[in-house]
Amino acid sequence: MLIGIIAVIISLSILILVHELGHFLAAKKFGLLVEEFGIGLPPRIWGKRIGETVYSVNALPFGGFVKIFGEDSSSNLENSRNFIFLPIWKRSIIISAGVLMNFLLGWLAISLVFSIGIPQTVLVTDVSLNSPASQIGLNAGDKIIGFSNVDELIKFIDGNRGKEIVLKVKRQGEVKEFKTIPRINPPEGEGALGISLVEAGLPKKNLLASVREGFKTSVEMIKNIFFAFFNLIVKAFVGKASLEQVAGPVGIVKITAQAGSLGFVYLLQLLALISLNLAVLNIFPFPALDGGRLLFLLIEKIKGSPLPQKFERYANVAGMALLLFLMLIITIKDIANFF
Repeated sequence: MLIGIIAVIISLSILILVHELGHFLAAKKFGLLVEEFGIGLPPRIWGKRIGETVYSVNALPFGGFVKIFGEDSSSNLENSRNFIFLPIWKRSIIISAGVLMNFLLGWLAISLVFSIGIPQTVLVTDVSLNSPASQIGLNAGDKIIGFSNVDELIKFIDGNRGKEIVLKVKRQGEVKEFKTIPRINPPEGEGALGISLVEAGLPKKNLLASVREGFKTSVEMIKNIFFAFFNLIVKAFVGKASLEQVAGPVGIVKITAQAGSLGFVYLLQLLALISLNLAVLNIFPFPALDGGRLLFLLIEKIKGSPLPQKFERYANVAGMALLLFLMLIITIKDIANFF
């Protein structure tokens, strides 16, 4: 579990740092004064000024931050290096750059998964009641090893009906052996063992194919994540929302530990999924998120003048408070499920 916690801290820090790096690079591109780029959150442990920017290491090991001159509206000095006096389209690019970086990281991770490949395996997806499989304790999610595809396993089972066979099963990183006897005349709709099977894994692809498939998969995942968030919000408005499928830090620790037990490629898949989730979450038009800041810029464009600084500040504080409250509820739920 300690390894899972460390992996989560490192992974989330990388994801947030990559996000902040997007803001940093875009701000530099447009010639803004970037006052500080911090690894971790304050208080500061160490800092060094290189050029006009302070690069710091901070005590709380969660992500990082970028301090851009004028971004917090604390300075009204009108010049080309002040964030609030940039044209709206340039500010929009700077704000969106973090989301873009999270998408690119997710795309890269998924492309690496395709280039590495995942060993082909046969996965149990369902177990019928009162079947030989249920009697020996096979579960959905078990991996039956020693067979490269479903047809090979079915041929082995059918060729040994009425005889004792031994199946090697990988479950949570451990290999176990199960002895059973396939039925000669199983009920209609059930196989000799009473299990449903699917082939899992990915064949290794060349670099170009990996990048192409990684992009297509990333876009499809973004669409699915967006609709999942949208449905959650719609259900919240009608009082039917459920947080059972939403994981917080504790839930992510558990998932990461499980992924780590399966191997590095599964950790890459999880990293990609979290990165793409962060991209979608951050682009939602909600105060305190990048999408909320883009919404304020859209309103500014329509009305021809910025929203009052006090209104933006209060809206962002209220949005952050609500997000932290939701995170607290999700964490409590995760802890209850964990134990």
